[in-house]
Amino acid sequence: MAQTSRIIIVICILMALDAAAYLAGALILHRRGVKLRRSRFGLALVFDGEDADGDELRMLNVNGTYQSICYTQEGRHFDLVCLYHQYFAKVIAIARETLGACYPADALVLGGGGFSFPTWLVAHQPQATVDVVEIDPRVIRLARQYFYLDELEARTHAERDGRLRVICDDGWEVLRRGASRWDLIVNDAFGAKRPLGALTGAQGARVVRDHLSDQGIYLANVMGALEGGKARALRETVDAYARAFSHVYLLPEKPEGPRRPGVNALVATDLELPISHRYRLRASSDLPRLSAANS
Repeated sequence: MAQTSRIIIVICILMALDAAAYLAGALILHRRGVKLRRSRFGLALVFDGEDADGDELRMLNVNGTYQSICYTQEGRHFDLVCLYHQYFAKVIAIARETLGACYPADALVLGGGGFSFPTWLVAHQPQATVDVVEIDPRVIRLARQYFYLDELEARTHAERDGRLRVICDDGWEVLRRGASRWDLIVNDAFGAKRPLGALTGAQGARVVRDHLSDQGIYLANVMGALEGGKARALRETVDAYARAFSHVYLLPEKPEGPRRPGVNALVATDLELPISHRYRLRASSDLPRLSAANS
């Protein structure tokens, strides 16, 4: 991961440079195999690296924030790298055991990025129709060119057959304007330390619930610590969804370090799911709280 770290250092420097120095820095990145593009939200960089086990990865970084990671080895393009994505997949597997093999019949993913999770859904959940909303057309092009979205279409014809619909729009507006309902809504949009702004609060939670089927499940990545001062955004989001849904589960990235910020998986549903977890929401007469569970 040393090369990856050096690339990130160059990215940070680039963001602070004038035009001439920027061009010089961009040339350095090009020589290292980094693809540099403009996006709606700043510099978008696509580059390859390895994880701690030596598995080859491709990463999308936009304005200093990682948005997607995928494997580049043949046969693994549509496997999940990120832990919170793996949590999402486990929740879907549990729901299928509870609701039957037809779940989910349809899914909405807010925030395509490199389409890591939508491509997994299409490749591994053939019963599902998947709508993906990505606000930036340039990022969609990057996903097609470098993150195997075009390869997925060549293999499955999911877009041609209507099983995958790519929508270039604002996710919040799509929900606010429309009346469609889905079995599964996945919020995978990154914006600073909150997923998709308006969807963190009480209004967002109500809108999400209004667009879920009766047995629907909402999954979201929520960045933050589990405890301490850096847990505020997470607690506000959990609180909002606990007031709108009967059951909220939190699957943490770093349960062993609850004061360290991580990318956590939030699950909100009116179904009681047999989820094994370290942290879960306990019902209380006042504000909801997170407490350690033994399971």
